[in-house]
Amino acid sequence: MAFIDEHKAKFDNLRASLEIQNRDQLRRKANGGNSIIFIYPPKEEKLYLNKLTEFDDQLNLVQIDIAKLLIEFIDEVSIESIERKYSIFKATPHKVFLPFVQRIIKAIQKVNDEGKSPVLVRTGALYGTGIENVNIMENKVVMGLTHPLIIFYPSKTENGNLYFLNFKPASKYRCTVID
Repeated sequence: MAFIDEHKAKFDNLRASLEIQNRDQLRRKANGGNSIIFIYPPKEEKLYLNKLTEFDDQLNLVQIDIAKLLIEFIDEVSIESIERKYSIFKATPHKVFLPFVQRIIKAIQKVNDEGKSPVLVRTGALYGTGIENVNIMENKVVMGLTHPLIIFYPSKTENGNLYFLNFKPASKYRCTVID
């Protein structure tokens, strides 16, 4: 499907998912979760993020740039500290980035407290951190948000499975997928 047709259908689905009367249905489809994963081809990330910006005001959205948060986190704790910890926890890198997950959760909570829907963007930056989408979606703060969390997720679905960055198996549990 051409980008123009595909993005229109996806953004229409997003709009419908965010309507208050559809929130209970969202939670049922998401196995009690409160998240929407909006998937798109990784090569088209700029196109989708540009289109998302057009909808921010209409849909009462605030984008949270994961890549920017990651850089801020690394600057605060130092790249040397990350490298040292990463060498120790190679098999379990998520342990190195637990404080980063808390930073993400705080940003999500702040947007929700402003009465808006949080949207995680540039989530490809999570690759290599050991942080999976489900680590965020199953967080009790996210599960209790007034407004659903939207995750813009460069990925594909194939045979009913979700693949982050088109190759890494990813969870669809606790979320509704817009593809």
